[in-house]
Amino acid sequence: LIINKEHGLAMNENPLQGSFIIEELTDLVEEAVLQEFERISERGGVLGAMERGYQRGRIQEDSHHYEHLKSSGDYPIVGVNTFVNPHTDPLAMMAEMELRRGTEDEKATQVEHVSAFHAKHADTAEDALERLKNTCRNGDNIFAELLHTTRHCSLGQITQALFEIGGEYRRNT
Repeated sequence: LIINKEHGLAMNENPLQGSFIIEELTDLVEEAVLQEFERISERGGVLGAMERGYQRGRIQEDSHHYEHLKSSGDYPIVGVNTFVNPHTDPLAMMAEMELRRGTEDEKATQVEHVSAFHAKHADTAEDALERLKNTCRNGDNIFAELLHTTRHCSLGQITQALFEIGGEYRRNT
């Protein structure tokens, strides 16, 4: 019932026909993705689109549109804006929710784990980071190299190495 209400899979001529509606929805998603790739290509590829702020703008526009549909009820989400318990006050429920924060001991434990990881891989981390930097400089696909690098380096080390090569994003204001 939830899938039907949120996605409307049973709102076709024969909901028991199975794969046709799924195939049709898949084709629609594929077409939308292809159109988005074409829009990015028209702006000079991913880097060109990033320089123009295209992706960030699209994300903001789509997020605003989604929130509008959700709040107006045009986009049903079971338990959020449809089939909500009439005997509860959502604001009161949110006020009662406890925000879970890590304790000082948990934070210290995580810092110890990262320090131990750094110590364990001290002899291999620099080589792995240099390989990653060279892969970036050469314009090669870095995914496979990232898989190797994550075995020897922390996220912070990898991020710092990538910042050294590609720079850090600064929002235009």
